Amino acid sequence: MNDLEQLETWAAPLIAALAPSARRRLLQALAIDLRRSQQKRIAQQRNPDGSAYAPRKPQREDRAGRIRRGVMFRRIRQARHLRATSDANGLRVGYAGRVARIARVHQDGGIDSAKRGGALVRYARRQLLGFSDAGRERVRELLVAHLTGGAI
Repeated sequence: MNDLEQLETWAAPLIAALAPSARRRLLQALAIDLRRSQQKRIAQQRNPDGSAYAPRKPQREDRAGRIRRGVMFRRIRQARHLRATSDANGLRVGYAGRVARIARVHQDGGIDSAKRGGALVRYARRQLLGFSDAGRERVRELLVAHLTGGAI
């Protein structure tokens, strides 16, 4: 049983005991907090275990003669792409559509074309989404704070 399943086993009965409206508010707060922590970790270019992302391959110069050196995943971590949704039954933090395909290739270290009609490229594994120890602890803290009447 992995850590996420252990957390779910511990939290499920507590959350199920809440009224649907309170459950929805709690899960929405958890989803937003998880999205923020994922965005922060992606901005830091770190995997959930704390290791750095695999570096980019050397870039060729673009038409203007400059080399692109920007931070990876600058746009993919925006809230409009990294969605946090919830209802009374659960929560989801993830990507949808074309961005989901791009994220999945990087998450799993897959093969994809860098541009439409281009050659296939093997991408290094960079875990965009995942739980760190601090993330699991934060979820526990939020659950306990909500269930004991504290502010989230």
